[in-house]
Amino acid sequence: MNLYECAVTTIDGQTQTMEKYRGQVLLIVNVASTCGFTSQYSGLETLYRRYRDKGLAILGFPCDQFGHQEPGSESEIQKFCSLTYDVTFPLFAKIEVNGSGEHPLYKVLKKAQPGLFGSEAIKWNFTKFLVNREGLVLKRYAPSDTPEKIEDDLKEILALSAGDT
Repeated sequence: MNLYECAVTTIDGQTQTMEKYRGQVLLIVNVASTCGFTSQYSGLETLYRRYRDKGLAILGFPCDQFGHQEPGSESEIQKFCSLTYDVTFPLFAKIEVNGSGEHPLYKVLKKAQPGLFGSEAIKWNFTKFLVNREGLVLKRYAPSDTPEKIEDDLKEILALSAGDT
C-alpha cells in the first residue's frame, strides 16, 4: 500500500483517502491535547498559515497511546484545538500509531522512515513525518523537534527561497 491509498477519517467523521493530498508537501503529526509538547500546536499552525498557499498541508492525527494524553472525543479534541490554539489545519479521528490496532497510514510512514536504531515504533506524541509532493516520506522528526526547527526543511522541500516567506 502506498501513502495515497490509505483511508483516513476526518475529525468530523468523513472518510477519505490520502489521495486528497497528492501534490502537496505533508507534515503528518500524531498529536495530543494534554502532552508536554501540546504547545507545538501553535508552531504547527504558524507553519500552516505561512506555507499552505505554497502547497503545505499539516495533518494532525490525535493519539491516546502515550500516557492517556488524548482522552477526549473527536468533538472535544476539535473544540480544544480551535479554542486554545486556533488550529485550522486538518485534524483527523483518533488513531493508534503502534500495536495491533496501528493505522495503515502509520505502517507506511514508519516503514519508510524508521526511528533511532531502525526502530519503527513511535515513541511519543508529536512525532512528525515530512512527505514530499510525490508521496515520498523524506524525514522523521522526534517529538522534541519543534515546528520552528523543521521550517528550514519545509522551505527547502517547498522550493522556497528565504525571500518568499
